[in-house]
Amino acid sequence: MADVTSIESIRVASRRLVRELGFMREGLAGTEMPPSAVHALLEISAQEAITAGELSNLLNLEKSSVSRMLRKLIEAGMLKEEPGEPDGRTKKLILTSKGRVVVAEIHDFARRQVAEALGRLRPEQHQTVVDGLRLYAQALGEDRSTAKDDLLPVTIETGYQPGVLARCVEMHALYYARTVGFGRPFEATVAAGLAEFSGRLDNPCNQLWRAMQAGRVVAMIAIDGEDMGPGVAHLRWFIVDDGIRGGGIGRKLLSEAVAFCDRQGFPETHLWTFRGLDAARRLYEASGFTLAEERSGRQWGEEVMEQRFVRRKQAA
Repeated sequence: MADVTSIESIRVASRRLVRELGFMREGLAGTEMPPSAVHALLEISAQEAITAGELSNLLNLEKSSVSRMLRKLIEAGMLKEEPGEPDGRTKKLILTSKGRVVVAEIHDFARRQVAEALGRLRPEQHQTVVDGLRLYAQALGEDRSTAKDDLLPVTIETGYQPGVLARCVEMHALYYARTVGFGRPFEATVAAGLAEFSGRLDNPCNQLWRAMQAGRVVAMIAIDGEDMGPGVAHLRWFIVDDGIRGGGIGRKLLSEAVAFCDRQGFPETHLWTFRGLDAARRLYEASGFTLAEERSGRQWGEEVMEQRFVRRKQAA
């Protein structure tokens, strides 16, 4: 049971957060739209193809309220409806070109707002903010989590599909820019590595796995069985989107990857990371990886304490 001081402190902070984010004003995120409409556009953009009923569950709003809001957004030229699958009776909500412009402006406004706030904190405090907000939001929505999981299940698929490489680069660039300040050199390094790897993806010793939610890539991992030499598998590009982090998807992807390495007969699997990513390290160690090397380096564009973890094939 939480103590009274913690409860009241969180209530005070929550009220201030609501005010500072602009929820008390007429419009949100630099728009003239109410918060519900702004969040509706963002969720429709993120899910790509979503119905009014699914959106109602995501926003935790009554269906009648969502229907009225959607009608206004359609009339404003930001949304359109298209027949869904399989019989066309369900309507999918799609952003128009005007809607995509508005969503891009909302993202720009919000990212500037977050960046300015994080700029007033020490870098080591950034992850505290990320973890605290994520955990608190999850706790608030715990009573709806089962329904939400049933509504938008996450499935794991293998291999290439259009957009998966770009999405992987995007997730890496946004997460590491926010958490450790990596910039253009890091994003370019990730993009170049994926581009080179894609030409070898059909080789049997290479594979990638992607977690899909409502047609969108929300997590990814890859095994490169060639770039580190004979007998060594390289675990690369392991990333989980903020919205599903902590839900067990990362553990499932990692399990798929190491099982693949064992089936392929690799004596060892290596991965490179850097000091400070404690949650990821716990996952690696739980999967049999141990720290084999640690050194200062700049392979990602900024100087960090690089770490190499090694997992040896499990005995049958």
